Amino acid sequence: MTNKQFVEQMECTGIIPVIKLEKTENAVPLAKALYEGGIRAAEVTFRAEGADKVISAMTKAYPDMLVGAGTVLTVEQVDASIRAGAKFCVAPGLNPRVVKHCLDKGVPFVPGIANGSQIEQAMELGLDFVKFFPAEQAGGVAYIKAISAPYFAMRFMPTGGVNENNLNSYLANPKVVCCGGSWIVPDALVKSEDWAGITALCRAAVRKMLDFQLVHVGLNSDGEDDAVQTASAFERLFGWPVKVGNSSVFAGKEVECMKHNGRGVHGHIAVSTGNIRRAVAQLEMQGVQFDKDSFKYDGNGRITVAYLKEQVAGFAIHLVEKK
Repeated sequence: MTNKQFVEQMECTGIIPVIKLEKTENAVPLAKALYEGGIRAAEVTFRAEGADKVISAMTKAYPDMLVGAGTVLTVEQVDASIRAGAKFCVAPGLNPRVVKHCLDKGVPFVPGIANGSQIEQAMELGLDFVKFFPAEQAGGVAYIKAISAPYFAMRFMPTGGVNENNLNSYLANPKVVCCGGSWIVPDALVKSEDWAGITALCRAAVRKMLDFQLVHVGLNSDGEDDAVQTASAFERLFGWPVKVGNSSVFAGKEVECMKHNGRGVHGHIAVSTGNIRRAVAQLEMQGVQFDKDSFKYDGNGRITVAYLKEQVAGFAIHLVEKK
């Protein structure tokens, strides 16, 4: 797996649970709970004994899950992680010797940083993706926004104080790849072995992260006159102003009347989300298929439009990037 593929997979998951397991026999049930909840990555911390056994069990049970080792502080822990099957390593700080040892073995390393000097150390090691830790205490979203100006090529995984209430504030920043946190694997549920409860927390977190919202409904029309007539009806009824564009006529922001028949038998429905690449990955996990030929990209390679293959009630559905 290349570093680019690693970062993309982390981005598609969005939430990286930080796991501390006291009982290694709980590794597979916990992995199953995460997997079924839409979380296909995990950081297993070496703060608990037997972390390497937990990593080994999880990767064997779910080989397509991106399982990594956390709190990796020594070269010996790097070696133990890799032997166990860890696909990446994470640390709360930046030890150049440990980072280089891991990279030399072909395994991605995500060191923790909290200031510009540490970012420059990471860059010197060839890294462009780091852990921002402890995120809330070190300045939160505002700090990432500020530090991204001079270090524009660096991307971040905020961890520490991230929860369901501030998750989307972090993920809205394009420099944030994903967020680490333990709120979806709380100690109380792990100790009580409430795997269904953890799956429910994961599903709720994924729904909140994707934050799907209806943007507008597009209606197919028989030419421009028909489109204007339809849009004018909505203006008369609801006061939504008519705005004529090149290919369609809008009534407010809610209804788009196409000048010619577009996708869908009747038209289309636009749904916004914070990160289309992540949304596509999450929906594909559920068996949803996309028309890859419909994808549009911006100058940075981010997907800005993506149509589903399936129509609903004669309407094509497409995702748009939330602004």
